[in-house]
Amino acid sequence: MPAMHYTLRWPDASETVCYSPSLVIQDYFQPGQAYALESFMAQLREATAIANERVRAKFGFACSRADDQLSRLEAQARRWAGQPGARVEVLGFGPAH
Repeated sequence: MPAMHYTLRWPDASETVCYSPSLVIQDYFQPGQAYALESFMAQLREATAIANERVRAKFGFACSRADDQLSRLEAQARRWAGQPGARVEVLGFGPAH
């Protein structure tokens, strides 16, 4: 199963390199595109659930690394929850090492 990394830029201009066990993230986001924070997180939850189901179908269990990644991103996103105009930019995709 092809895994990937993707890089995000948060409202404070900090960047986070993230992991996905599936390429499904590319179906939800475009490099160079900024998304409203709440919308981004909703799409990310959905994409992560699909990625986990793909892992479960292949290996018989969900990807704990993807779950941990989502938890960290949820915590980070809470910093800007309720902030008008808060956006997350997807900077790019790359192969997982």
